[in-house]
Amino acid sequence: MDSFTINRLGHQGDGIAEGPIFAPRTLPGEVVSGTLDGRHLKDIRIDSPSENRVKPLCAHYKACGGCGLQHASDEFVAAFKVDVVRQALAAQGISPEFREILTSPPGSRRRATLAARRTKKGVLVGFHARASDTITEIPGCVLVSPDILSARDAIAALTEAGSSRKGALAVTVTVSEGGLDLAVRGGKPLDGPLQILLAGIAERHDLARLTWDDEVVVTRRTPIQRFGAAQVAPPPGAFLQATVEGEAALLSAVIEATQGAQHILDLFAGSGTFTLPLAEKAEVHAIEADRAMIEALDKGWRHASGLKRVTAQARDLFRNPVIAQDLKRFDAVVIDPPRAGAEAQTQELAASQIPQIAFVSCNPVTFARDARMLVDGGYRLNWVQVVDQFRWSAHVELAASFTLAQMVQNRSRGVAQS
Repeated sequence: MDSFTINRLGHQGDGIAEGPIFAPRTLPGEVVSGTLDGRHLKDIRIDSPSENRVKPLCAHYKACGGCGLQHASDEFVAAFKVDVVRQALAAQGISPEFREILTSPPGSRRRATLAARRTKKGVLVGFHARASDTITEIPGCVLVSPDILSARDAIAALTEAGSSRKGALAVTVTVSEGGLDLAVRGGKPLDGPLQILLAGIAERHDLARLTWDDEVVVTRRTPIQRFGAAQVAPPPGAFLQATVEGEAALLSAVIEATQGAQHILDLFAGSGTFTLPLAEKAEVHAIEADRAMIEALDKGWRHASGLKRVTAQARDLFRNPVIAQDLKRFDAVVIDPPRAGAEAQTQELAASQIPQIAFVSCNPVTFARDARMLVDGGYRLNWVQVVDQFRWSAHVELAASFTLAQMVQNRSRGVAQS
């Protein structure tokens, strides 16, 4: 077996040795050996472990493809995630203040996509093994909410009723105030007899809502998510922050970054995660490409009390960004784009002279690119708050505050004069 020394972790969480050689589930400073397959090390043995290596908490760690960093101490993972963001910004010549990372606790994931497959012996329900179609059952998973684990019997019944042995179902399970909300993909075509069968399963397992390849089979109770004072029923499979704690951390940062604004524009607003809590103190205009999410947001606002005016628009911000001239009527902007970032929209923001921008991102590289555009447009990146709601993974999220550099200078002069 070949021997290697791990020098660093890559953005995907794999150890990297000279070459580069990629070795999953290893840590910097470790000496490891294994079988080399191209640039990837397999059948890895840890010959000299790092002081940051710990015993994984989950009994399924070795077989399951999730939680790729559970072999590392919490302190190491936290420092690693902050450093990923710091390095991405440094590559763009930006060095802001970093706040202490906020990490969601074990067992807090309120949303997960499980795989399910029929076999000759029955049904497998769990997560895929790393880079494999093999499904690992996860009855003792320490990452997701116990409510999600409780859905395994329902998923097994749905798999027996509506899948073939040729492929696996992908079942997104979301915990809501109304109960479990299941959205299934990859099943048999939904005809009348299957719909009756699936509705019966939803009844027996007390599901709030069951969706089959984008068609709602049954809604027994409204799958409510609470955004501030508003109650919202997002469409099946719609985006939702992974944990309550992570959502709260991002929201707190967004509220601080837009403090004092009376007219806020929320870009890539989803179903209202930030829009509706912000409406407690400001008028908000929300834009989201998905019309069903916009309708859910609007309905949530109309049924809430004590909120200021919220308007909502379905619009593709990649093809049709809000131009700088139209941004001038707002005091602050919140932007939470997908992993690709929002290059075209950020160019308009950089030219807009909007006083305050709260930027939320799930990709440090595209965030750093967009941050560079804002800085070049006259903005200052005041601080970055890294949020870890995908515990034990390499996934990183953050919120950041931008203000016009001239506005910061004026505030400083005002303090000095007073």
